[in-house]
Amino acid sequence: MDNVIFLLAAIIIVGAMLFAFISMGKRGRKIDVDKYRVRWLAVEQSLEKGKESTYHLAVLNADKLVDQAMRDCGYGGKTMGDRLKLAKDRFTKRDAIWEAHKLRNRIAHEPDVKVSFEQARRAMAGFKRAMKDLGAI
Repeated sequence: MDNVIFLLAAIIIVGAMLFAFISMGKRGRKIDVDKYRVRWLAVEQSLEKGKESTYHLAVLNADKLVDQAMRDCGYGGKTMGDRLKLAKDRFTKRDAIWEAHKLRNRIAHEPDVKVSFEQARRAMAGFKRAMKDLGAI
């Protein structure tokens, strides 16, 4: 009887340790910083004051890049919104990344949305902070 209890306790402990190891490994993945730096600079440089056509595209591409970095860091979820919720403790400026993502959603879903350079610049700053917080740049 004592051997059975000992065996069950050992299985539970090993299982818990294995689960913790797998969970930590998913969220602690190393990502290719050089790749993300190059891609981020290209997105950042695509935003040009006075060229409204660049505002939407820069925000969309920055959002996409942050989403990819979150996936590469091991955050799951069906949508970027899901991943943002899972990663909330990772971000130093949670409101900034959420506002930036909301602007992206407006651009993607509202056909006549107008975005000012200042709105796009503020969104880009939020995305950049998120990239830094994720360790991608």
